[in-house]
Amino acid sequence: MTTTTPPVTFDDVREAAARLSGVAHRTPVLRSRTLDALVGAEVHLKCENFQRVGAFKFRGAYNAASRLTPEQLARGIAAYSSGNHAQAVALAARELGTTAVIVMPEDAPRSKRDATEGYGAEIVTYDRYTEDRAAVAEALAAERGLALVPPYDHPHVMAGQGTAALELLDESGELDELIVPVGGGGLIAGSATAAKGRYPGIRVVGVEPEAGDDTRRSLEAGRRVRIPVPRTIADGQALDTPGELTFSVNRRLVDAVVLVSDDEIRDAMRFAFERLKIVLEPSGATPLAALLTGRTNPLPRRVGLILSGGNIAADRFAQLCGGGSA
Repeated sequence: MTTTTPPVTFDDVREAAARLSGVAHRTPVLRSRTLDALVGAEVHLKCENFQRVGAFKFRGAYNAASRLTPEQLARGIAAYSSGNHAQAVALAARELGTTAVIVMPEDAPRSKRDATEGYGAEIVTYDRYTEDRAAVAEALAAERGLALVPPYDHPHVMAGQGTAALELLDESGELDELIVPVGGGGLIAGSATAAKGRYPGIRVVGVEPEAGDDTRRSLEAGRRVRIPVPRTIADGQALDTPGELTFSVNRRLVDAVVLVSDDEIRDAMRFAFERLKIVLEPSGATPLAALLTGRTNPLPRRVGLILSGGNIAADRFAQLCGGGSA
């Protein structure tokens, strides 16, 4: 009988936590009596919108980039991203004394592009609807001799992302269920590894936008499924297929994936702003949208949510939460 070692383990997440100590923020866990009463459960909100660069992505980017050799760091780092991983790699590169070149879609939110450039990165654009971003980035990295740090499909990236769940469990104790947004699958792969490594009986639920249900379809099919590039306000989750490594983890550890609409995401963003006094970008609000709409019912007694980010410009936030068109 043969066994396959998973690409990320609980020990990997704990090692990443040690590496990130004093570099990444230990983000707050918020509680709300209003929210508890509304959904009938004890809810613990891990607020990665307060992480460096405004999203969880810094955890994985720094964990991976900090493991590069001095020779690799001297040549520089490449990455591809719609925004949050772009900023994360740009900041990680600056922290490590190197440079970054980021492949971003032409229609990436202006605020995310500006922030990425503000951290000192060079931007190279592509058309997300006609070009393969990974192929563009790989060709660029090969041409310039850069080390590529992918946004999710990498063991060190997944391990770094899992530290958010590890911190949540350290602070809140045993939870019955953990609800996590799903894009390429790195955050939920790391989170599920951390959560089930600490509490094997915990239920892990992913949330995708309705237009971007590639992971849900893939889990149902038992193989990676490709869909048309999604058009959704949740730009951080607008992917057409799960990562190969992330899917190998998630098919073992994720119990369910539920879907929320763009309108439900808007409602969750408004609720977070008006009642919780926090700003969430659309992708960061999807777990809250699933909770508020009852997609994950029946809820157990103690539930944790990872609110993955808050990178959104003020005018875009006002447009979405004011009922304007996307």
